[in-house]
Formats: sequence, C-alpha cells, structure tokens
Amino acid sequence: MGIERCETGIPELDQILRGGIPKGNVVLLAGGSGMGKTTLTLEFLAHGAERGQRGLFMSVTEPVQTLRRNADEYLFMQREYFEDGRVRLVDLRAVMQRMEMAEASAFTFEDTAALVEVFESVVREYGIKRLVVDSITAICQRIEDPGRIRDFVFQLGLTLSELECTMILTSETPPRKLVYSPFGVEEFIADGIIFLSEMERHNDLVRTLQVMKMRGTDHSRAKFMMDISEFGISLAPLLKKFGDTAAVGGVG
Repeated sequence: MGIERCETGIPELDQILRGGIPKGNVVLLAGGSGMGKTTLTLEFLAHGAERGQRGLFMSVTEPVQTLRRNADEYLFMQREYFEDGRVRLVDLRAVMQRMEMAEASAFTFEDTAALVEVFESVVREYGIKRLVVDSITAICQRIEDPGRIRDFVFQLGLTLSELECTMILTSETPPRKLVYSPFGVEEFIADGIIFLSEMERHNDLVRTLQVMKMRGTDHSRAKFMMDISEFGISLAPLLKKFGDTAAVGGVG
C-alpha cells in the first residue's frame, strides 16, 4: 500500500514530492519577507478545500482581516471556501488574550502545553486536515529556550499527526541566507523543509524554491524558479547556465 499524500495544489511541487506531502507530516516553510510563503500556504488550503478537506490558517502576526483581503486577490481562493467553513482564518493573538497570556511576556511551560491543547481542540472540533501556522517564528520568540522550542514543535506535530492533519509552519529567515529558522532547532523536528529564497539573474531578483528534506518520500532537491501571480505559484527548472553563485549569500 502506497503512502497517503496531501497534494499541495501546485503541480510542479507535487511532482517534486512524488505526489505531494506525506499525510500528517509537519513541514517548515522557510524564507524571507516577500518570498511567497503566504501565497503557497493559501494555495495549499484552497486545494484542500476543493477536495473537501477543511483547512485552518492560524495567524500569529497578521490580522485576519488583512489576510482575507489578500486572499481575495487570488483566483484559486473561492469565497465559498470561507463561507462554508472549508477554510478558516484564526488570529492566535486573540486566542491567547482569551487565555490571559500577556502579549509581551515569555511563554511558560504551562503556556506552551495549553497552546498544543488549543490546536488539538480546534483541529478536532472543525475536522481540520490542513493547518498553517504563520509564523512559528513568532511563537518560538516567546518560548525563547531552544530545548522548550524543540519540545513544543515535537509535541504539536505528534498530536496533530495522530489526527491525520498535515501542517505547514512558516519560518522567517534572513534574506538570501541558507538558514531555515532563527533558533536552529525547528528544522530538526520538522518532517520536511521547503526553502524559499531568491537569486540575481540579469540584474533582476528571481524567487526560488527548493525542497531540502521530506520524510516518508523520495524527492528532488533541485532548485526551481518560482513565479507568483493571481493564479498562484508556478515553478520552472533553473537552467544551469545561470548558476547558483548569487542564490545564497552564505551559511548563517
């Protein structure tokens, strides 16, 4: 019996992953500002909605009103997905306020345990099969301790995997650096890493996508050029003649 897959809805990416993300995996989507993380995750949720799989976008840094307005710009995101609950947008900051977690304070062990319970409760209540957390970086900044960050990401992934929920965690990284997370521990717990960056070509900056790892499946590790439009994300092979000399500024 083959591995059950969670198609991203981006044909070229699903081809790279030999059919999609293995169901239940935790994927770290790493990249700097403007690299396309929000577009990719919205397309991931929209494709799930089209297939009858409920999705949730848990926003940590951006108001859901802004996110919804931006989502309306894409042709792949139908309004009916929001209206019938196939795609839900939740502001985690509002949830934390109701839990009386002070916005400026560091998370305690009890706080992180409570957050895992919140995610589990929401996934169970709404039958969520695709979850996006934007961004895991903002949560980890309030956990602070690398050991507790590792435990939190591990427990969150384990809990939701048992519910057959596939999760994408966005990670904010420095521009044009081969770095997957600010704390250097999230990538070791995640089942997969998709790295978004940019390179210079003919005095222009070109977005790139590369799957660095994905447990449970063979996959290409080649770097692809990435284009973003109202139709979503499209990928094309990176011609060798352009090289990789400007793609990465160094290992951080």
